This record gives sequence, structure tokens and C-alpha cells, in this order.
Amino acid sequence: MDRYNRNKLIEGFGEEGQEKLRRSKVLVIGAGGLGSPLLFYLAAAGIGTIGIIDSDCVEVSNLQRQIVHHTAEIGMQKTDSAAAKLKALNPETEVITYPIRFEATNAGALIEPYDFIIDCCDNFATKYLINDSCVAAQKPFSHGAVVALRGEVMTYTPGHASYRDIFEDAPEEGTVPTSAQIGILGSIAGIIGSIQATEAIKYIVGTGDLILNRMLIFDGRSMKFIFLHKAT
Repeated sequence: MDRYNRNKLIEGFGEEGQEKLRRSKVLVIGAGGLGSPLLFYLAAAGIGTIGIIDSDCVEVSNLQRQIVHHTAEIGMQKTDSAAAKLKALNPETEVITYPIRFEATNAGALIEPYDFIIDCCDNFATKYLINDSCVAAQKPFSHGAVVALRGEVMTYTPGHASYRDIFEDAPEEGTVPTSAQIGILGSIAGIIGSIQATEAIKYIVGTGDLILNRMLIFDGRSMKFIFLHKAT
């Protein structure tokens, strides 16, 4: 049976939708808690080319949530660890690795070849850089963030509200708690990362409604999804 048969059976996908996925190029910035489930689902769905940006190496503290990495790979470059899993899952997917930091000096060149960008990073400076670079280049992207039992996600496409339209400036350092301070449950990253993967796939295929002009907030304590900051 065709690897992608279950995709093709979905209303709005078919052979044409699967071919769009095969021809697509998606750039994932961050191979950590959000990037781990997202990368698996993108490769499994048949995305033709996946780029992975991450300058870090695997640490033992990552393994509680970063499921694309294994214990035996502690000390390995995260991009190499993730790429090996994606190729094992789907040899048809081309994986391009960038074991570097996403910075103002390289941002434009890195995003230029890709159809959709996914923010899976863990710091505000990079999130705003991703936003501003994508808006300037008119590149669609998905924003995701998680901490403790809470997550958030939104999608930007040209002509719609961006992350900066909802949160104009980055918060002052030390005013927002980080996962290193208050923790993070791995499964919350799994939920948000999976939503980001779904948004990327829907955008590429051209089906369904995207999370545009609003932020989807997930509270894992109450198991509630709510929309906040809808643009007018």
C-alpha cells in the first residue's frame, strides 16, 4: 500500500495535495521540545525537504521532552540526531541541517529557499527575529511556545497579523519565567508542536482554516483551548 494512502483519503488532499507536500520545503528553527514531534509528523506526512536549524548538542536534561533525541546521542549535534531519525522514518524526505544560530546576519538567506517557516525556538530574541524576517520576506510561518503546562500557537501569512502585531515588543529580560525556572511537561510541547505541523501541512495543501489574526492558548491544567488577542 502507498505510504501516503491515509493522507490521500482525507477530503481536500488526494493525489494533488500529496504532490504539493512532496514539492514543499519547510524550515524548522529549533530541534527541541516543539521541534521533536513536529519534525516526525512533517517527515511522515511526506514533506519533500525539511531544513533544521539548531546550534546545540543533545544534553541529558533534553530527553524528558525532546523525543527526537535518544540517550546514546548525548553530546551529538541536535541537527544530526534529528536528521538520522527523519531519514530512518522516511527516506523519501530530504533533510538539510544547519548546525548554526539563526541570527540577523543569516536570517534572510536561511529562510529564502523555503515555503513555510516554523518557530520552535525557546527565546524571545529569536522569536522576534523570525517574525520580522518572515514579514519582510513575505514568508508564512508558525509561532509556537510552551512553558510548564501552557502552550500557545499562531500562524502568519502575508496580509494577516504577525506575532509582533499581538505582542509589539519582547518582554524585559527576567519578567517572564522560563522552563528552566518553572519547568515544562513534555507532552505539552508535543501538543503544540503537533498543531504547528498541522498548520504547515494545511497551508501547503491549501485546505482548512489556519490560526490567523489570533493566538490559540492551551491550558494543560484545565484542558481548555481558548483564542486570545484576535486582531480587528
